[in-house]
Amino acid sequence: MPAGVLIAYNGRVMKVVSIVGMAGAGKSEVARIFADSGFVRIRFGDVTDDEVRRRGLELNEANERAVRESLRAEHGMDAYARLNRPRIDAAVRDSNVVIDGLYSWEEYLFLRDCYGDDLYQVAVWASPATRHARLTGREVRGLTGTEAAARDRAEIENSNKGGPIAVADYITVNESSLEELARQTAGVIERIGGQVGAD
Repeated sequence: MPAGVLIAYNGRVMKVVSIVGMAGAGKSEVARIFADSGFVRIRFGDVTDDEVRRRGLELNEANERAVRESLRAEHGMDAYARLNRPRIDAAVRDSNVVIDGLYSWEEYLFLRDCYGDDLYQVAVWASPATRHARLTGREVRGLTGTEAAARDRAEIENSNKGGPIAVADYITVNESSLEELARQTAGVIERIGGQVGAD
C-alpha cells in the first residue's frame, strides 16, 4: 500500500485510530470499546511481549522496558509503527483499525505519512494519582508505586510519548466510572464515523 494512501473498499475509506495515553490511563479499555464497535484491534505491545518471550525472559516491567528501548535502538524511534505496519495494512483492507498503545512522536509521524488524514489520535487521560492506583492494584502486569513513577518518566523522556498525546484529535477523561468512559468513547466513535454497537 503506497505511503499516504488508503484504499476505498465498498465505496468507503477505512480509518486507522490510534489510542494514546500514559500507563494506567485506560487505553486498552478504550481500544476494547472500539473493537466492540467493529474495529480490528492491533496491540503494539504484542511486539514487546513476543520479543521478551523470544529472549527467554520473564514478562515484567524491567524486561519489557529493556526490550522496548532495545527495539527502538535497533529499528529507530518509529520501531513499533514500522514493525506493526504489515498487520495494520492487512487489517485495513477489510475494516477500520484501532491501534492500542502507540508510544512515540516518531511512530505518530510514521503513521501520519502512511495513512494521512485517515489517521485519528484518541488520547485517554487520567491523573498520575489515579493511574498509579490502578497500576499498583493490577493482578496482571501490576507495578509498585516506584515502578509506576519510573515508567511515567521513561515514557516521557525515552519514548517521546508526550507529543502524540498533545496532538490528539479527541480526548477522553478516565477519572470516574467505566460507564462514563464508554459513553465518551462512543461519542468519539460516532464523530470519527465508526459504527457504535456493531455485531
